[in-house]
Amino acid sequence: MHDEHHYRVNTQWTGDRGTGTSGYRDYDRDVTLRVDGKPELLGSSDRPFRGDRTRWNPEDLLLAALSECHLLSYLHACVTAGVVVTSYEDDATGIMVLDGTGGGAFREVTLHPRVTVADEAMIPAAEAAHRQANEWCFIANSVNFPVRHEAVVTTG
Repeated sequence: MHDEHHYRVNTQWTGDRGTGTSGYRDYDRDVTLRVDGKPELLGSSDRPFRGDRTRWNPEDLLLAALSECHLLSYLHACVTAGVVVTSYEDDATGIMVLDGTGGGAFREVTLHPRVTVADEAMIPAAEAAHRQANEWCFIANSVNFPVRHEAVVTTG
């Protein structure tokens, strides 16, 4: 039997300057993301898309999700392999390509983990644990898939 886990987030647009989306330059791209029991996360679009550079954007969040998921999967893989990790840091990078019609997609994401282990003899197993973590990472296993929407449209 496979377990099924459900997630919920509330996304509220907070960028109405008083005239809604009356023009491309007439509204802010600000949003507030909420999950019950967690601090609010302030989001926006990326700066090239008229967003607020001080807020998280969807591209940042995707990259962060991939980086954190790999880290958590990696730590589990290391425990399973008997590797003691004492430090882990990643500077993840991603490339998104616009398609010229208003859309686009990430072309690649590269993780750059820097890991410290407790003993030199653990290094080969620590290196191999990255492959296992990649196989286990829920987010990495979820990219390039159809995203379905159940829209509700209302007026004023």
